[in-house]
Formats: sequence, structure tokens, C-alpha cells
Amino acid sequence: MEFVFFMLMLVFVARHFQGRDERRRMALLSQHLGHYQIEKLMETLTDGYMRALSQPDTERQSQIWSMLDTAEKTLSEQFTRLVADFARADADATRVSTLPLSIFYTGKLLPGNTFDLRKALAVHAHGINAAVANAEHHAPKDKAFTLLAEMFLMQHTCHWYCKSKGVASARLVLRHQTPYAKVLDSVAPATRQAYCALVAG
Repeated sequence: MEFVFFMLMLVFVARHFQGRDERRRMALLSQHLGHYQIEKLMETLTDGYMRALSQPDTERQSQIWSMLDTAEKTLSEQFTRLVADFARADADATRVSTLPLSIFYTGKLLPGNTFDLRKALAVHAHGINAAVANAEHHAPKDKAFTLLAEMFLMQHTCHWYCKSKGVASARLVLRHQTPYAKVLDSVAPATRQAYCALVAG
């Protein structure tokens, strides 16, 4: 009986510290995101792409693609600034656990099982910027598909940082009906290579 009580207390204490750690992480990320309109721009682009892709009229579709150019460039610029801003955050506060379940203060307890969110955001910035620049002149549909994947992967990383990889993957399916593996497979090869190398430690 005493052992059961001890284990229950241990779980309670662990959940308490876990919750406090998650709130700290969310506060840090929200503090930086609050200076930008990145989430609103992502929503605008996602809705706009869906509207363009469902438009049967080619001329109207081209108009929608054209109208989204400004939002794409603004997203690219703002995310680049966010990365520069977040790069100044404390290294201990930006560690992301690669364990199946998030463990509080993993960065200090198990640093080998973490990656740096600052580096991950830099990878995402490069991917988003490259997709927006479209140097290879992909068709608007292909460009939109890649940029959506880049945005969704970045969003997954942020949720992973705040909660855990499992929670982030579940949210990805819930919000965008797309599994993590599919998103990872849909980003640019350079993004996928850099990202996988980083999260693998």
C-alpha cells in the first residue's frame, strides 16, 4: 500500500513539474511569436491555396495565386526575423526532447536526447524562403504544395517543443488531416535532409 501511495505521489510530482515546464516553453515561444503575424499569414495562405486548388476556372485561379504573393513574401520576411530574434534565447530553454514522451527538463537531465529549437527554426526558415523564392520556377500548384508542407512541418516542430512529438503529430492530423511522415516527405529535399539530421541528434 505504501509503495502504491509513493508511486502515485511520484506521478503527481512529475506531472506538476511537467506542466510547469510546458507552460514555460509555451510562454517563451508565444512571447516571440507575438511580435509577428506568422500564424495569421499561415492561415491566410492555407485557405487561399485551398480556394485556388478548388477553383475550376483557370483565369480565376491565376488571380488567386497572384493575390497570395504578398502574403508569401511577408511570411518569409517575418519568419526570417523571428529566427534571428529567437536565436538570442537561452540555450537551455530551447532544447526539444526526442524521447517518445516529453520528460520535464530533458535538456538538463538528458541533453543527448534533445535538439535545439533555434537550429530547427533556422532550417524551417531556409525551407520557407526557398519555397517562396521559387528559384526553380515550379508551377503555382507545386509551389503551394511545397510551401504548405514547409509550414506544417514548422508548426509540428513548435508543438513538439511545447508538448511532445506524439502530441504534435496528433495535432497535425487533427488540424490538417496529414500525418507527420507525409509532411516530412513533401518538404523540399534540402529541408528534409537538414531536419532529419538535426532531430536524429
